Amino acid sequence: MTSDFYRIRRLPPYVFAEVNALKAAARARGEDVIDFGMGNPDLPTPRHVVDKLTEAVQDPKTHRYSTSRGIPGLRKALVGWYQRRFGVDLDPDKETLVTLGSKEGLANLAQAITAPGDVILCPNPSYPIHAFGFTIAGASVRNVPLLPLDNFVGELEKACRHSVPRPSALILNFPSNPTAKIVDLDFYADMVAFAKREGLYILSDIAYAEIYFDGNPPPSILQVPGAKDVAVEFSSLSKTYSMPGWRIGFAAGNPKLIGALARVKSYLDYGAFTPIQVAATAALNGPQDCVAKHRAIYQARRDVLVSSFARIGWDVPSPPATMFAWVPIPEKYRHMGSVGFSKLLLNEAQVAVSPGLGFGEYGDGHVRIALVENEHRIRQAARNLKCLF
Repeated sequence: MTSDFYRIRRLPPYVFAEVNALKAAARARGEDVIDFGMGNPDLPTPRHVVDKLTEAVQDPKTHRYSTSRGIPGLRKALVGWYQRRFGVDLDPDKETLVTLGSKEGLANLAQAITAPGDVILCPNPSYPIHAFGFTIAGASVRNVPLLPLDNFVGELEKACRHSVPRPSALILNFPSNPTAKIVDLDFYADMVAFAKREGLYILSDIAYAEIYFDGNPPPSILQVPGAKDVAVEFSSLSKTYSMPGWRIGFAAGNPKLIGALARVKSYLDYGAFTPIQVAATAALNGPQDCVAKHRAIYQARRDVLVSSFARIGWDVPSPPATMFAWVPIPEKYRHMGSVGFSKLLLNEAQVAVSPGLGFGEYGDGHVRIALVENEHRIRQAARNLKCLF
């Protein structure tokens, strides 16, 4: 009765907890913390989406249970979006599913397809749910170094050779959280060929596909001929339309994986509140200038971050996509590790960042900076940090 429960024992200590506690204490003392820690969009949801929610919620029929797979109109809207954005055709009934955010979809699919002892290949560093969704489900996660990216295929092949039992699934996330790396269609073609050769499924997360810079839109793995034989892809409205709290995402692709996820979800939830799904439909089907506007704001913030931090002697690699910068710890402070360095920034400069260790052991030499403060606040952060650099 005194030991932790089985799945709780499988989870490591929460790396971000110490920094979050310090951040809360600083705010309690009245300090003005410039918070680049959590990737929580600060931009408002587009007005036409909010208006559609307001309209839909007035209808009492929408107050009843919804459908776990998602309302048909929203699934058809996703099909239309994939066709316009990627040139990919999907069956709305067999190859799409609405989820309570991409995070929930990934975690529930892990429960659906995983048996205790299964081996899953996961890039490292990566967004925590990519690995820990499978850890909670009982799998053994084999971390594969993500960087340098041109070694990734070789690292995957090595992991397959040395894994017992053979891996059953591979997780991909491009544009990447936290590294902001992007890939091209040739990379995805290599991944599909690799998966078919090794007999494993691919779970691709493209939650940041619409936050790209310099006119370089990232592709979808489903654009690769035959990808739907092995791959399912998760997307989200959280970042694209600045709707993080609405909790709407999607799964699309391989019918067997979609069916497995649908069956598990049918036991766990009744789907998102119908007015939210109606509003999400309006987001996908409606004017897209709001997406371009948000993208331009993030790009401007990126440029200010890179230039203002360069002036104080901290070189920030310019991210080609996402709302994050993946920044090496300066040599002078590298011995502290990412958690120690993050504490230093918070205590000495009132600047909060995410320690790279929270995204995996290979992330410990970096911190992640989220572009969730305006340009003025980014410049203020640089001034606060100047004393350290």
